[in-house]
Amino acid sequence: MEVKQTIYYDIDKSSERIDEILNSSNKNYSDSDTVPKRDYLTYTNGSYVYITALFIDIVGSADMTDDYKRPTLAKIYRSFISECVAILNSSDICKEININGDCVWGVFDTPKKEDINTVFSISAKLNSLVKILNYKYQKKGYDTIKAGIGVDYGRALMVKAGYSGSGLNDVIWMGDVVNQACHLANRANRNGRKAMLYGSIFYQNLNDANKELCSRYYDYNDAEYYYEANIVNTNMNDWYQENCK
Repeated sequence: MEVKQTIYYDIDKSSERIDEILNSSNKNYSDSDTVPKRDYLTYTNGSYVYITALFIDIVGSADMTDDYKRPTLAKIYRSFISECVAILNSSDICKEININGDCVWGVFDTPKKEDINTVFSISAKLNSLVKILNYKYQKKGYDTIKAGIGVDYGRALMVKAGYSGSGLNDVIWMGDVVNQACHLANRANRNGRKAMLYGSIFYQNLNDANKELCSRYYDYNDAEYYYEANIVNTNMNDWYQENCK
């Protein structure tokens, strides 16, 4: 059995670390045209960059704990998360993937309009995935799920956070674009909205063919116009028709 070495908290060193972070120069936070590599980040710098954030989560997941025993729920979560990550990870422009409970979200480097349209296509793949998952869930006698997808484009601050010297750290993304994409995912596929919701700037950068697949609606709570869709990936839908009947 592995014995964990006791690590004592040193308040004096903690105070030094806090001062080092708080006293770091604001000039260390610079603009970048593309998402920098993680190695660029230290505990005292950061990078402003325009990105696209995409979130997908299971609608009503909190209620699922009442319907299933834990091993079954674990299988549903694992299969959903595993393949959402696989789709995001298959894209070269996806630079970060995060998992929070049943929510999977990615950060995409989208300096060009063609990149924006690539993310739109990825959202279609995720929507197609849910259809395939539901077929397999039904075969096991499980209920089907719904997922909400939210996507937005904007400026974010990329920083490294954690405990210096411990190896415990992660990249943190701060900015309205991340919060808004999460917010849209939490609205998608609920209260009559379609499965996919897009921010207005993201929509404006789509090509004409993709724009035609979306419809605009006004959100009275946010006093904002958003765009919604319920599209699928053609290849994945063909696979579904051949293998899921």
